[in-house]
Amino acid sequence: MTVYGNFPGSRPRRLRTTPVMRRMVAETRLDPANLILPAFVREGIDTPVAISAMPGVQQHTLDTLRKAAVDAVSAGVSGIMLFGVPLDGKKDGRGTAGTDPDGILQVALRAVREEVGDDLLVMSDLCLDEFTDHGHCGVLTEDGRVDNDATLERYAEMAQVQADAGAHVVGPSGMMDGQVGVIRDALDQTGHEDVSVLAYTAKYSSAFYGPFREAVGSSLKGDRKTYQQDPANIRESLRELALDLEEGADMVMVKPAGPYLDILAKVAEASDVPVAAYQISGEYAMIEAAAEKGWIDRDAAILESLTGIRRAGAQMILTYWATEVAQRLRG
Repeated sequence: MTVYGNFPGSRPRRLRTTPVMRRMVAETRLDPANLILPAFVREGIDTPVAISAMPGVQQHTLDTLRKAAVDAVSAGVSGIMLFGVPLDGKKDGRGTAGTDPDGILQVALRAVREEVGDDLLVMSDLCLDEFTDHGHCGVLTEDGRVDNDATLERYAEMAQVQADAGAHVVGPSGMMDGQVGVIRDALDQTGHEDVSVLAYTAKYSSAFYGPFREAVGSSLKGDRKTYQQDPANIRESLRELALDLEEGADMVMVKPAGPYLDILAKVAEASDVPVAAYQISGEYAMIEAAAEKGWIDRDAAILESLTGIRRAGAQMILTYWATEVAQRLRG
C-alpha cells in the first residue's frame, strides 16, 4: 500500500459514518411544527370523494374534515388550509358563494374551529376561483379580463366573512395588485386585528397545478397568465415581496415549491417575516405516481423533497403529506 503522508488531511466522511452521527450534524431539520395540511371540503356529499390524480387525498365531508383536523393536531401539525368546493349550481360570475356566511367554506371554517379551537391554526384560502363559473380568481370585465380593483372589493368581503367564521389566518392567493393591503384594512376595520395574512407573494403560472383543478372542481376557461407570475422571472418575485411587506403581510409564500427553490431561497433571504412554501398537487402526484410504478422509494422521496424545501428557506410547508410525515417524524 502506498502511503501519501497525511493525505487526505480532511475526511468529511467521518461525519457520515452512522445514522446517529448524521442526525447529530444535520444542518436542516424537518419538524411537525413546520407543516400545514391543505384540505378540501365539498358541499352536498355524504361520503368523501377520492381525487383520482392525487392518490390518498380526498374531498371531505364536514365530518371527515373534522377528523382530519383532529388527526393533524395529534400529529403535531401546525395548521390546516381549507379550500371549499361548492355545488356547481351555486357558482356565478362574482363567486358569491365565497362570501355567503353559509357558504361551504365558511361552514367548514366554523366546524373545524369548533372542533380544534386554538390547537391548530385554521387557515382559509382567500380567492374566488373555486366559486366562479368561469374559474378565474376575480371578477371579469365585459371583454373577459380579470378586473383587478373590482376583485379587491370582493376580497375585502371574503376576508371579513372568513374571519367571522373563525379563520386564524387568511391566505390571499389570487395575485391581484394591492390585495394584501385591502385585506389587512378590511380585517382591521371589522375588529379582526388578530387575524394574520399569509400572502401568496410569488405564485407562478405553473403546469404543476393540474391535479388541483380536479380537487376543487375548477370551472376554469383559459389560463391565469395575466395575473400569476411568469416562470421565467426572478426580480418580479422580489418586487412582489417588497409590496406585500409594505402592505402588511404577516407571512409570505412561494408557490409551487420544488420547481422554484431558487426563488424560495431569495425570498427567504430578503424577508423579515416568516416564509412558507406550497408543495403543490403536481409535485405530490409525481412522487405518488413514480412510487406506484416502483421507480422510487416513496417515503424517502417525500422526506427528501420536504427537506429540500426547508433547506431553501421555508419555515412552513404546505403539503398533502403533512399529517403522515408528522406522524413519521414523531416515531
